[in-house]
Amino acid sequence: MLHIIDGNFKKKFSEIMFHILKENFRSLKTHLKSPLYVNSFFIMLTLVTSSFIGFIFWIMAARVYSPSSVGISTALISSLTLISLISILGFDQSIIRFFPERDESNIFYTAFMVTLLVTTIFGIIFILGIDLWAPSLSMVKNNALLFYIFLISNVLTVLAGNAFLALRKSKYYFLQNLFTGSRLILLFPFVIFGSIGIFGSYGTSFVIALIFSILVLFKLGIHPKKFDKEFLKDSFHFSAGNYTFGILTTVPSYVLAIIILNVLGAEQTAYYYLAFTIASILFIIPFSFSTSLFVEGSYGEPLKQNIIRSIKSIFSLLIPLALILFFLGKFILNLIGSNYINALGIFNLMILSSIFMVPYYIFISIKKVQKDMKSLIFIGALLTILCIGLSYILMLKYGLLGVGYGWIITYISISIVVVIIALREKWITK
Repeated sequence: MLHIIDGNFKKKFSEIMFHILKENFRSLKTHLKSPLYVNSFFIMLTLVTSSFIGFIFWIMAARVYSPSSVGISTALISSLTLISLISILGFDQSIIRFFPERDESNIFYTAFMVTLLVTTIFGIIFILGIDLWAPSLSMVKNNALLFYIFLISNVLTVLAGNAFLALRKSKYYFLQNLFTGSRLILLFPFVIFGSIGIFGSYGTSFVIALIFSILVLFKLGIHPKKFDKEFLKDSFHFSAGNYTFGILTTVPSYVLAIIILNVLGAEQTAYYYLAFTIASILFIIPFSFSTSLFVEGSYGEPLKQNIIRSIKSIFSLLIPLALILFFLGKFILNLIGSNYINALGIFNLMILSSIFMVPYYIFISIKKVQKDMKSLIFIGALLTILCIGLSYILMLKYGLLGVGYGWIITYISISIVVVIIALREKWITK
């Protein structure tokens, strides 16, 4: 009897989801010629593909490598990503904001050279002090050159990707991402290197993607011309603000991996990272539309109309996908490995948090267009303090699930603050 009820429920649920998705895509189809939707589509397609590649990558890694090796690798990758964020100095966002106003080649070349220098400095500092901030990753000292090459490739690939977005050539952003998928092929021959093998396949894929990106940028007419000091001067406030904001808002997800490694161990780190990687599929939707909103706003397109369109489109895609992941969560985690079912609790909490991220992402885009760096830094600082602080405190009592509690409480709080600001500034009504 229960089997019949369960079967009918699944059938009915599938029919409802199909109907919702069909109606949502039908309503979006009429807007596909709008730059907002076209760019949002390619950004979303890129990030969905990236998440899918990441999902398959970690499934393969989890089956070939031990949980301990996966945990160490996730900490290595988190460290590399964190240094990349610190080194990019906000130029990724300045490229988008200033490309419509100035010489694109000069902007990109200037950003390229400055970030190359800064990345080198921070990379050396990280490697030399590895025994202090992450003793578990001491193997980096024996692979310093490799780590540096991967770090540089990661940073410059990000800059190139944002250049594609700024040029409204988001299809190349998508193709760039496909080249990072080469990590799937590289994962197996690198297995002889243990945890460094996972990291090696990940880093090498960015080297390949960077080569592709540079070739395409040359084709699009973006090539070294001159170091633009005026751009540095004019964009300093905007770049510095975005730099500070980027660090504040991105740091938590990667710092948490290191904290979990030190407090709960390598296996729990692997569970956290896999849950975050899969749940981040949902985060793609508000991020994609907010990024496109930022690009269009930088070209002078009306904000009010695009804000309303973006919010409607985000929820029409986000809610059905969130429900699907919620009901299939146990199956997905079991597919990776039976041990990863331990991540189900934090996975479900991250799914729920995606709903409360929408006001946050819309807020980011509007403030970037307005060049309101103070508001961005305020909301970024609040996010960082709440996320890391609450996650750490609750982790000590509830283990990995405590990180999930801290995560969702943070985004509910941020959402409330953003809505209050939006009402005061009358984004929609004025």
